[in-house]
Amino acid sequence: MYAPERQQEILRLARESGRVDVLSLAEEFQVTAETVRRDLKVLDRAGLIRRVHGGAIPAGRLDFEPDLAERDAVAADEKDRIAHAALTELPAEGSVILDAGTTAARLAALIPLDSALTVVTHALPAAARLADHPGIALHLVGGRVRHRTRAAVDAWALRAYGEIRADIAFIATNGFSHTGGLTTPDLAEAAVKRAALAAARRVVLLCDSAKFGQEHLARFGALSDVDLLITDTGLAPEEALAIERRGTAVVRA
Repeated sequence: MYAPERQQEILRLARESGRVDVLSLAEEFQVTAETVRRDLKVLDRAGLIRRVHGGAIPAGRLDFEPDLAERDAVAADEKDRIAHAALTELPAEGSVILDAGTTAARLAALIPLDSALTVVTHALPAAARLADHPGIALHLVGGRVRHRTRAAVDAWALRAYGEIRADIAFIATNGFSHTGGLTTPDLAEAAVKRAALAAARRVVLLCDSAKFGQEHLARFGALSDVDLLITDTGLAPEEALAIERRGTAVVRA
């Protein structure tokens, strides 16, 4: 099958089911995931689809946001590697902000039992993993909980982050790029991410490579706001170098 034929079939599947994912398409067409990502990039540039985390949706569904369980199942191996790499960035003691996100929740589950940290989070999954941790002083930020992400948003959450200054924040994003910065589909969620980012002395972005180049409705920061990006080897070395040249260190786990 030639590339244009494959791309036409991908577009048909996206319109029929409302969403396609990279791994399933790669298996169906017997090509690599990177080939599928190139196909999706072509369709995205043509305005026929919108690339989202792990796949794509038809261009008419730009408000679509996968739920937590669906996002957690995508790029699971990459997220595990990113979470393990992030462990080395945890301070021996001090204060940590954990953003909402499936990779941040994985990091929460990996924090060693002998850690003695103060952790602040507005993410219910991360808080649940740390609630019984013997060495963690856990502070749960309140607010309206978004069912899709299990994250607290709105005024209570913004006020809480405005009152702290943490040593490090582990931030998640739905998309990141040189021009678009850090973006997410929901405006309320973006506001809390922006507040969490501003509340820390050091910012580490946890993000799998499939999100590179994606841009969503709500922008909450720039790549220059990030001290360290931890991603996976799917991010091309030349792209990692371009990011580093702009002042953000990159780890490809």
